[in-house]
Amino acid sequence: MLTLLSGALLIMGMRICDVSLDTIRVILVVQGKKYNAGIVGFFEVLIWVFAIRFIFQHLDNIPNLFGYATGFGLGNIIGITIEQKIGFGFVQLNVISRHKTDAIADALRKSKYGVTILPAEGGSGGVSVIVLIASRKLQKQIINLIESIDKSAFITVQGSIPYRGYRAGVRR
Repeated sequence: MLTLLSGALLIMGMRICDVSLDTIRVILVVQGKKYNAGIVGFFEVLIWVFAIRFIFQHLDNIPNLFGYATGFGLGNIIGITIEQKIGFGFVQLNVISRHKTDAIADALRKSKYGVTILPAEGGSGGVSVIVLIASRKLQKQIINLIESIDKSAFITVQGSIPYRGYRAGVRR
C-alpha cells in the first residue's frame, strides 16, 4: 500500500513542477523572452517525460492517475502564484477618477512614476484618463497608492510590452 501511494505522490510532485514551469514558460513566450522560455521548456518537458514514463510503467496503479491529475491542478495554482510573486514584465494601468485625477497624478509623480493624463469622454461627460506603465512587481503598490486617494477610482490593468522610450524603474 505504501508503494502505491508513494508512486502517486512522486507523480503528483513531478506534475506540480512541470506544470508550474509550463505556466512560467508561457508567460516568457508571450513576453518574447525566447531563450529563457527555451531553457524553462527543456526542464519542463524533461520532468514531464519522467512522470509519464513512470505512469506507463505502472498503468495498473489507479492512484497514480489521481496523482497525475492532482499534480496538474496544483501545478497551475502554484505556477500562477510563483509568477505573481516574481512579477515578470510590465503592466499598463489606466485610471479614471471623477474628482481626484490631479491628486492621484501628483502622488504618483511624487513617488517617481511616469504618468500621462489623457482627456476622454465618459457617459456623464468629460473625464481624464491617467496612463501609467510600470513593472508588474510594482502593480499592487501603485494600486494601493491610487486607492488611498480615491477608493472608487476605476482602474484597469493590462499586460504591456514597452517598445520605445520607456525607462524601467521609478523616476529619479
